[in-house]
Amino acid sequence: MPRVTIAPALPDAKTLEVEIARLRDLNLGDLQARWQMVFRRPAPHLPRHLLFRVLAYRLQADRLGDLDAECKRLLDGAGSPEAAARRMVEGKRLTALVQPGTMLAREWNGRMQRVAVLADGFAWNGKTYPSLSKIAFAITGTRWNGPRFFGLRDKPSNGASP
Repeated sequence: MPRVTIAPALPDAKTLEVEIARLRDLNLGDLQARWQMVFRRPAPHLPRHLLFRVLAYRLQADRLGDLDAECKRLLDGAGSPEAAARRMVEGKRLTALVQPGTMLAREWNGRMQRVAVLADGFAWNGKTYPSLSKIAFAITGTRWNGPRFFGLRDKPSNGASP
């Protein structure tokens, strides 16, 4: 969905609440008209509550900032909200098990690769990365599940590649 702005920036959170309350009071036709104005295309055939939620989200994102790139990637790749939540919880659980100060090691193409677990990411070759998957990509040049690459997760039982 392209980034669009609903209205000029508001000075405070109270005004944002007022704007969302105004959206909440709109009927389906008015929400569809607002959608057309905001996204410059006809509203999709969605129930009123979903149109409201998307418009309210856009309003908040414009004022307070949108999702970070990692969250967007997670949501874009999810088959369903439930699948995205499961993957996020799984990733947090794995990261929580590996405490800052831990050193992870993996041999790749005859070279030992060592990664230091930090409080806010992972360090490899003098650079900090937000995820083990980014480091695995930097090492191999291909997309890997980072925790799996470093032996923190079981390999898939169906023999699938990374």
